[in-house]
Amino acid sequence: MNKKKIDLVILAGGKGSRIKEYLHGFPKPMLKFNNKYFLTYILNLISKYDFNKIYILTGYRSKIIFKNFHNKTFNFIKVICVKENKEMGTGGALSLLKDKVNDFILLNGDTLFNIDYLKFINSLNKKKIGIVSLVKNLNQNSSKLNSLSLHKNLIKYKNNGKFMNGGVYFFKKEILKVIPKKKCSLENDILPKLIENKMISGKIFDDFFLDIGTEEYYKKSSHLLIKNFKKPAVFLDRDGVINHDYGYVHSTKNFEFKNGVIKGLKYLTQKNYYIFIVTNQAGIGKRIFSLEQFFELHKQLKDFFIKEKIYINDVKYSPFHIDAKIKKYKKKSGFRKPGNLMIKKILKNWDIILEKSFMIGDKNSDKICAEKSGLYFEFAKDNFYNQIKLLIK
Repeated sequence: MNKKKIDLVILAGGKGSRIKEYLHGFPKPMLKFNNKYFLTYILNLISKYDFNKIYILTGYRSKIIFKNFHNKTFNFIKVICVKENKEMGTGGALSLLKDKVNDFILLNGDTLFNIDYLKFINSLNKKKIGIVSLVKNLNQNSSKLNSLSLHKNLIKYKNNGKFMNGGVYFFKKEILKVIPKKKCSLENDILPKLIENKMISGKIFDDFFLDIGTEEYYKKSSHLLIKNFKKPAVFLDRDGVINHDYGYVHSTKNFEFKNGVIKGLKYLTQKNYYIFIVTNQAGIGKRIFSLEQFFELHKQLKDFFIKEKIYINDVKYSPFHIDAKIKKYKKKSGFRKPGNLMIKKILKNWDIILEKSFMIGDKNSDKICAEKSGLYFEFAKDNFYNQIKLLIK
């Protein structure tokens, strides 16, 4: 993303009073659309970037959020859930992160804004403490930072202003110094003062925006999410497809891209395909290399890919093998190809057009895995870019 570590914080503690009858005891971010938690949609969207850590600030009915997300990793980013012991509001909740976070992106757990997060981060004026995303006023009956205008990149309050808060912020960690350890609202108590003192800038985006917090948009959400996020995917084996297979590759020293891979992955990103890597990594179970070494390699790859404007949406790996030396991995597992549980897990958590998706591998086990998953399969060819171009045609 950039050389400085940036964290991501999600506010997920609200009670959802405007759509209370639809919650059935669940916090808003844990409402399900298309059999997926709304929070899963958010994490899928933002985990393609290389954030340092993700913090989810919870309050109301926090146990279900902890159960599903605490200490889990999304695309090599660790998720940490933090619970407020008493209701703190959208401002006070941030005080729980003092001395924990770096500069951070802040999201509301009941809104989804599909913006270019890199562009947003790079838009922050170094002299300002933060920047707020703006979207055209959708008349969603919200009193929080509505009727806004922008003048020389500074936010202004204006009667009948054309813009509203998009629910995505980027703050320097210094903002935590002005947030009290008591119940307060970020939108109503903190930001108005910073706007008045010209410490907050804004940036307008016209990308897909969804707030599930009103009845009208809650009812539309399943359809809108499918419309905007259901698309084809490519499933790639790693060793022998993306890089040359020199046997148990686990560091950048022996990681060598195959011909046409960078150009091909860039082409897939431009064509709006999800990109998933599904790889057997028995070397972890056999103690040839550690899980930490595997993670470190892929974090470095992720950083490199992002600089090339390539986004890998997720990486699934199987450390299992019947000859593993680590006991918990010493077994037959459907996660190891030719089993297809890695792909099944992806299909469960993402909206994918299966009939337009495909898989590329270099072994017969990859082919069997693809067939079990209903995916068109091809063995890797000499030039990845040329193969991809023909497949998409």
